[in-house]
Amino acid sequence: MSCVQTIQDYALRSVGIGERLLPRSDFTLCEQFTLIGSGLIWNIYFGAFALLFGFFLATGIALAKNSGTWVIRKPAEWFIFVFRGSPLFIQFFLAYEAFVMLPKSGIELNLIFTEITAETRWLTRAWAGALVVLFLNTAAYSAEIFYGALRSVPKGDLEAADAYGLSGWSKFRRVVWPTMLRLAWPAYTNEAIFLFHATTLVYFSGFPAWQQKGDALYYANYFADKTFNPFIPYPIVAGYFIGLTLIIILVFGALNRRLNRHLAPDARPRLRIRPQVIR
Repeated sequence: MSCVQTIQDYALRSVGIGERLLPRSDFTLCEQFTLIGSGLIWNIYFGAFALLFGFFLATGIALAKNSGTWVIRKPAEWFIFVFRGSPLFIQFFLAYEAFVMLPKSGIELNLIFTEITAETRWLTRAWAGALVVLFLNTAAYSAEIFYGALRSVPKGDLEAADAYGLSGWSKFRRVVWPTMLRLAWPAYTNEAIFLFHATTLVYFSGFPAWQQKGDALYYANYFADKTFNPFIPYPIVAGYFIGLTLIIILVFGALNRRLNRHLAPDARPRLRIRPQVIR
């Protein structure tokens, strides 16, 4: 089988498109690169959606933690403490066990005028349950980053906003939130990189790969088990993630320049990437 044919058969296998049967013997480099790259689609899916949803939740939690009302502040503080204080792998395990205990028939919700059944079976699958865990985890870490930036907004900026007659939502949207993002962006970039790296833990979690539609590590482990040689598939995974990290740095670097476009080039903060090894 030529490499072009291999790419046509297996490039989208992880999402259910193409050849269903995995190669059994005589594995080629093209097959390993193609199938592991196919699995990377799921890692990008987990990281992109968790980062997107987590960004908005993190903003809300940071504002709640900065609130002067303890009824609003305390739940935000405990949310951040629990998800930052416990290992991500344990969160995967506990979430899966909790989702399994939900009624298979769904949860009945009484809305006074009508009753509906909320499906829960999809939460035990990796594409949904693991995404929920990653979303909550990154929201906690990002919220702490945003909270620190929120507390560091220069007092002069707030006084200038007051002098212009801005208050409430207008003050937050025009002054506080943009300044918070500019201050938090370098640290948030590191969180985004680590989040994409953390998606490899989905393979080790209790969430199963549905119909063998696994992530990059799923296929790398398959080839390592079949060939008894981990020194080919695992470096391929590392190479793919290095490339993904470079893309994240470029995208977030462009956004950082956009956020600081009003500053002189020499005064713009530069991204300093400090990948975390463990969380």
